[in-house]
Amino acid sequence: MATEIGTETETLTLRRRIAVSAGWLQDARAGRSPIWGEAIVIAWLCWLYDILTNLAPTRRSLALHHAASVLRIERALGIAPELSLNHWLAAQHSFALVLSDYYDNAHFVVTLGLLGLLWWRRSDIYPSLRNALVAINLIGFAVFWLWPMAPPRMLVHNGFTDVVAATGAFGSWHTGSLASEADQYAAMPSLHMAWAVWCAIVIWRLSKRRWLRALGVAHVTITAFAVLSTGNHFVLDVLAGVLTVALAFAIVEPIRRQVARKWPLLTG
Repeated sequence: MATEIGTETETLTLRRRIAVSAGWLQDARAGRSPIWGEAIVIAWLCWLYDILTNLAPTRRSLALHHAASVLRIERALGIAPELSLNHWLAAQHSFALVLSDYYDNAHFVVTLGLLGLLWWRRSDIYPSLRNALVAINLIGFAVFWLWPMAPPRMLVHNGFTDVVAATGAFGSWHTGSLASEADQYAAMPSLHMAWAVWCAIVIWRLSKRRWLRALGVAHVTITAFAVLSTGNHFVLDVLAGVLTVALAFAIVEPIRRQVARKWPLLTG
């Protein structure tokens, strides 16, 4: 009996050492993946985005052409409310400032806040949701590279106004030094929308409380209205953002299950 217990203890110790030594895996004691591993992923995504940003100016003509094409398609389909919403919001200065601040800041604050909460409190569901968010960004980056597209606000000859720039919103990526740090031709798909939908899914997984889930749905709704009315995305960008989320989860889940079957030690 003592021998069996000793063997079992050695096996558990070995599992812990493997888990701790593999960068992505959950720390056997804390139940969380190491923070330095998460930092590496964020840094890697920022590096990829920076490459796209540096190349963006050379693709301006193509991006504007794609934007004009999308606008024509939407008008042909009768789903082009962007200009009307943009004109209405531009005339509502106070509300435009609030919505522009939401557009600029909630995108990061809500998403990173939920990501941190997941990492700290729900290590059981964190890896799959984190991987889905990474996949969402990678899909978005691939489309930005293959099919750059300008936002509606750049179609000035069509009557659009850059509401975010006009209101002087806090943390705006449209003007000043921050403008050079953002890919201005990355409208398709809308990662604002994709991140918002991911946030709603996370909230749905975290809690069954109706008011919290309602907040998740509200975040998606407000984000959709904000990106359309401020002139930052087309309806098709928004729909593509939702599709990006669905595709990311469709890719990540089968991979996770396959890894769990082949290497059970890696998934605890």
